[in-house]
Parts: sequence; C-alpha cells; structure tokens
Amino acid sequence: MAESGFATATDIDAGMELGCAHPMGPLKLADLIGLDTVASIAESLYDEFREPLYAPPPLLQRMVEAGLLGRKTGRGFHVYDAVRSQAFDVRQPGN
Repeated sequence: MAESGFATATDIDAGMELGCAHPMGPLKLADLIGLDTVASIAESLYDEFREPLYAPPPLLQRMVEAGLLGRKTGRGFHVYDAVRSQAFDVRQPGN
C-alpha cells in the first residue's frame, strides 16, 4: 500500500492499530526492529522456501540501501528525533 502510494505509512499504521486493535502498526514495528533486520529475515525466508510472497519488497530494499533503517538511524517509514527515540529506550528507568 505504501509503495503503491495508496496510503501513507501513518495511515497504514493507524488502520492496523484502530481497525485491528494491534498495539503498534506494522511499519512502526518494522522501524523498531530495524529495516535492515526485516529485509534480512525476508531474504532468508525467500532463500529457504523460494516463495515470492517472502521476498523483501523493492521499497524495503531501496530504503535499506539508502541507509533508512528505522529508529536506529532516525528515519525509516517514519521520522524519529533524538528526544522521541530516547523516550522509548528500555534501558531508562520509568519506561
């Protein structure tokens, strides 16, 4: 949906959070995990099963090549600033 331009990353995440009661949208989750990690998992699944469904999407591959890896770089499907990224650091007391 995002790659085709039918919806923004924010809209996709909001739809899954509000419509499916997910605690976090899929693109926020991908940013949290790291887009390079998500791409690596997809490549491993594709190599093992040779199912096109498991191949990493072209948009994901382009983002990884451009260094847009999610929270750890400050930009992925969403943009993160230093203050917001620190607020989700599990090592800090109170989070």
